[in-house]
Amino acid sequence: MGINPLSANILGSLSLWKKFTIHFFVKKWEKVLFCVRNGFQGLSPHCMTGFLGEYEATLDAKGRFLLPAGFKKQLADGAGEQFVLNRGFEKCLTLYPMNEWQPIFERISKLNDFDPKVREFRRYFLNGATILELDSAGRLLIPKNLMAYASLEKDIVLAAATNKIEIWDISKYQEFFENFSPGAFSDLAQQVMTGNME
Repeated sequence: MGINPLSANILGSLSLWKKFTIHFFVKKWEKVLFCVRNGFQGLSPHCMTGFLGEYEATLDAKGRFLLPAGFKKQLADGAGEQFVLNRGFEKCLTLYPMNEWQPIFERISKLNDFDPKVREFRRYFLNGATILELDSAGRLLIPKNLMAYASLEKDIVLAAATNKIEIWDISKYQEFFENFSPGAFSDLAQQVMTGNME
């Protein structure tokens, strides 16, 4: 007994629907599931951004710079076009993708507000932190107060710092490396990587 044309069409449609579902739904969520699974294994509960490289850029008269394509390609899927710019621990600025800033902010918000050291740290770390968004030309605008903090004028360097980007005045960045000998770097690497920080 043969299959009538109507039944064949339905079966064929189900097969195509199954392929569509697998391709567009399963594949799409593979990265999400990967992140969730890694989160349960004790890693970060979000897909981390890992930056590598350094790029030179130029500030225009308004304090805008073009985010290098090399860094844009390294942003985690779903990171969006919003960033948080903050003062660095040295005389530089730190640029966090929003997906990397949120867990830091959540952790800081849970610290004990009755501890004066917490208040001091939070005040210094958060005051000045600014949300930035890429404009239509792929540029970010640095506020004047943060430009002054890092002594940024025109030529800058954007340097990878694991999950964030450091923004340096180019002369200060070069000076940092010129004043740090290979021997001092080797000693520092040994201390940091072996955990011997005495």
